[in-house]
Amino acid sequence: MAPTKHYNPDRDVPAWKGGTRPYDLAKEVTLAFVVVAILTVGLAVLFGSPDDKAVTIRSWSNADQVGFAQTAITELDGTSASATYGPPYNNTPDVAQKIGPISLQQAAGIHIPVHPAQDFVLTPLSTAKGNPQQARWTAAYEKAAAKARVVDGKLNVPLGAYGPVGVMIANLTQMASSGALDAAMINGAGFYSTDYTKSLLFVADGTYYEDQAAKQHLLGEQWGMMNETGSYPGQPWLWLYTLWYQIPPFNGDNVWGANADAIVWVLMMGLTLVLMLLPFIPGLRSIPRWTRVYKLIWRDHYRSQA
Repeated sequence: MAPTKHYNPDRDVPAWKGGTRPYDLAKEVTLAFVVVAILTVGLAVLFGSPDDKAVTIRSWSNADQVGFAQTAITELDGTSASATYGPPYNNTPDVAQKIGPISLQQAAGIHIPVHPAQDFVLTPLSTAKGNPQQARWTAAYEKAAAKARVVDGKLNVPLGAYGPVGVMIANLTQMASSGALDAAMINGAGFYSTDYTKSLLFVADGTYYEDQAAKQHLLGEQWGMMNETGSYPGQPWLWLYTLWYQIPPFNGDNVWGANADAIVWVLMMGLTLVLMLLPFIPGLRSIPRWTRVYKLIWRDHYRSQA
């Protein structure tokens, strides 16, 4: 004789003894698809979509030649954000985000090597990295570039003891303004390359890109992860991820804030696992039954039964 199975209200459902009616699921799905398709096409024709032009090195250098020149200097002397980012681009020490003693960033290693002085500026000085004379040149030019002006569409930097740096930056700015630098960075990875990693890193090292993002509410402190170009506030289903960046301790000047990306990622993975495994977690799976929320959802049915 088989043992009697113990009834579990969280797992077992009693047989339905109420009324039934036919339901064509295929018909409902087809109708829903047709209605959504018509609405999507109609609204797209009526309202269109954001068509903001992409930010390129060319558009950046033409809009802000001084800022471009100052950023190029930081690429030369190795102080830019890209040069000091760490894995997966370079091996800058003590910059990788950690979760306790574990560094996921360091564990991934350097699989997209980027050398800003060579890749972004392409100058002979990149082969003399750490030369004291080079450091003096870049430091002198950095001070002079702060007083630069754009005259007749060309960058005009005051004279100074910065060796060949001035000529190099001027030529690089001219190359960027013509669009040749964009092509050079992309073509360096192959004829049909679509890898814009280096171009994006170079543009992101300046302030122009960030200024454009701020106008579109795309910065981290503007809940940027859930926003989209030309649409504010954007996708509400992404609020949970971007929420953590707005509250302490993740938005503070502390260990949590410095490692916010890694910690928030792990936190979201944990919450996702809890959601996926909810039917198997004792206690949590009983919350709907304890709160009797199903009475509210199916209130019409229970009202008719009463």
